[in-house]
Amino acid sequence: MPRSRPCFPSPHPVRRSPALRSPVHPFRLHSGNMFFHIVLERNMQLHPRHFGRDLREKLVSKLMKDVEGTCSGRHGFVVAITGIENVGKGLIRDGTGFVTFPVKYQCVVFRPFKGEILEAVVTMVNKMGFFAEAGPVQIFVSNHLIPDDMEFQTGDMPNYTTSDGSVKIQKDSEVRLKIIGTRVDATEIFCIGTIKDDFLGVISDPGTTS
Repeated sequence: MPRSRPCFPSPHPVRRSPALRSPVHPFRLHSGNMFFHIVLERNMQLHPRHFGRDLREKLVSKLMKDVEGTCSGRHGFVVAITGIENVGKGLIRDGTGFVTFPVKYQCVVFRPFKGEILEAVVTMVNKMGFFAEAGPVQIFVSNHLIPDDMEFQTGDMPNYTTSDGSVKIQKDSEVRLKIIGTRVDATEIFCIGTIKDDFLGVISDPGTTS
């Protein structure tokens, strides 16, 4: 197993805005929201060809590319990196030439919780229910959690429609739903939702837009 030994000092810090210098702790950005501003750590490996005056910039660029848009079952989806807290001393990986830098960074993450209300876009409809997406989160709403007055209609555009035809749920419809359950894996968060409650349901139907 390759050993590591100290090599490079921490790259010089770049100037940041006052907003990025303040301490960051886990908190909800707004009451009832699912966005959190937290501090995470990650070991970043760089190839020797990146060593130079712009070492820090290369490190931050790789961090953003590797981390933004990914999902951690523990923390949720990483929406954006907002600042770099610290870049530690690099360690050479014996036999490879790569250097590992411990990086502590601030980021905004998105994680849904049971009982939260979301607005989502329907991506697929079938007789079992429908799938919808709210940002990076996929939500399934079973036909048992759809109002009783809505029935499944087959055809070129499968949908759930009320008996009088006034409300329709189909692909690309926008719906307001409530999360009633979540399943968390190492790299994925999947939710179960319902629209069978007050103030939930269709927000906009693409079939009625002009």
